[in-house]
Amino acid sequence: MGLSEKEECVLLDKKLLVFMDQLELLEEKRERLNSLIEQGWFSMSKARYSMGNKQVSALQYGSEMEPLVRVHTRTLESGEVEFQTKRRTLKSPEERQVEDIGPKDKEGVRRRVKTQEVPEIDQSDNKHPWTETETAPSSKPEPNPQQDPLKWFGILVPQTLKQAQASFKQVVELSAEMAALQSAVLTTRQQLQMKQKIRSQTSNQTDRLT
Repeated sequence: MGLSEKEECVLLDKKLLVFMDQLELLEEKRERLNSLIEQGWFSMSKARYSMGNKQVSALQYGSEMEPLVRVHTRTLESGEVEFQTKRRTLKSPEERQVEDIGPKDKEGVRRRVKTQEVPEIDQSDNKHPWTETETAPSSKPEPNPQQDPLKWFGILVPQTLKQAQASFKQVVELSAEMAALQSAVLTTRQQLQMKQKIRSQTSNQTDRLT
């Protein structure tokens, strides 16, 4: 048995209230996002003023960089897309075998290389054997170990640079929340339009019968 006209109107009103709440929450998050971006750039400008423009620029970036935050998405049964950020935790200095002060450069970073015995290889083999100056493939260190980007700019960085990093970290998290909320808004709007269309068709059929 289908719903009565009154029940359909109640469901339509509830869906409309949900849609309005989502729009209001999305607007609040947008304002928060803009505020964090402005705060981050302002803190970075103060750090450049205290350290110098050349000390806080792309010149200090590591030669190899790896993202510390990844975004995972999945589609729900309702059609909404869920976004989730996953941040990789930085290793403590005791767990690292590489001194991570300054950008990670191939020539500028000192490594603790463990000595390995070179296996004896038959000289009659056509393959070129390893020499003492060559590195075995199994002993090759992993490229780009996890490193705090703040260390690219020195050991004692100003507090304003740390504040800028904290602001942009929140921007990443908030961007994922906004993307998920935007997907929910679009889904709710489609459902609302569909319900309105069905109600309009039902109302027209009722008027023709009467």
